[in-house]
Amino acid sequence: MRAFLIFTVFLAAASAEHCYKEIEKACDPTSNKADSTPINCNAKYGAIDGVQSALQKYVNDHIERSFEYLLMSTHYANYEKSREGFEKLFRGFSDSKWNTAIDLIKYITKRGGQMRFPEIDSEISSNEDYEMYELQSLAKSLDIEKTLAVEAHNIHGLAARRRNEFHDPEISSFIEEKFVHKQADDIRALSGHVADLTKLLDGRDSSLSLYLFDEYLQKL
Repeated sequence: MRAFLIFTVFLAAASAEHCYKEIEKACDPTSNKADSTPINCNAKYGAIDGVQSALQKYVNDHIERSFEYLLMSTHYANYEKSREGFEKLFRGFSDSKWNTAIDLIKYITKRGGQMRFPEIDSEISSNEDYEMYELQSLAKSLDIEKTLAVEAHNIHGLAARRRNEFHDPEISSFIEEKFVHKQADDIRALSGHVADLTKLLDGRDSSLSLYLFDEYLQKL
């Protein structure tokens, strides 16, 4: 067992010296300069290559959700609806998703990866209707947050696998700190909004209840 551990340590040390060996080769006056360009002297380590595609998809999902929330927000900002509380709520989610996408891109590049943006499918966006009633919009928002939370859990699980091509504690820690805890709070708050508004709309004066609930959202 001890011999296996020693072998593992030496193997890890050897694999971590790729950049040093490439620089030595590049500085060797007898080496071919065309074949001595260092390709391992970058910020990549751990399992970023194995998890990068999942992180890239998560970035694109946040950008798409940001625009969805923006459409929901502008719907409540028009003169007919004039629901400033709902506008504020969904504009906040839109800004948060956009800023999170930027942070994710920075993180991917920090770990030596690259960001790729796929072509946007216009048919998917055009088929969605974001002019919803207030309770429907809260339910839609709750579904969005749960979907993103499950995706974060999947990325965390991917990075936590005990395999060399996937195991990356630093990525797992980043996902926990940046997403998991905040998403739990957002889901709890939205589920509470759905429950509260459902009860209020069952009362005698649903219009007044909806107005007061919108006033409440403005103060959050």
